[in-house]
Amino acid sequence: MRSAYLTAARALQLGREWAVEGDQNRALSSYGEALNLLTILPPERTRDVLLAHTHLAFYQTLELVGASGSQRHLQLGVSYARSTRDPLARAIAEECLSGLEVVM
Repeated sequence: MRSAYLTAARALQLGREWAVEGDQNRALSSYGEALNLLTILPPERTRDVLLAHTHLAFYQTLELVGASGSQRHLQLGVSYARSTRDPLARAIAEECLSGLEVVM
C-alpha cells in the first residue's frame, strides 16, 4: 500500500510541474491518475491528505484553463483539507476560497 501512496504523490508532483510549465492537459491527466489510485485505497489520513492536495491542484489547473468541473474539486479539496487538518492543504484551500490569484 505504501507504494500506492508514493505513486499517487509522484503523479501529483508531476501534474503540478506540468501545470507550471503550461501543459495543463498532461497535468489534468496526472491528477486524474492520482485520484483514480487514491480512491481505491482504504480511508486513512495519508490518503486523505493526498486527496486534499490533488483535488485542490485539479481545481487550480481547471481554473487556469477556464474548464468546467472546478467547483466540485474545490469542494472536495476543502472538505479533505478541513478533515485532515493538514496545515499546507488548509492554507491552499483558504487561498482558493478567498478568491486570490490561483497559485500552484
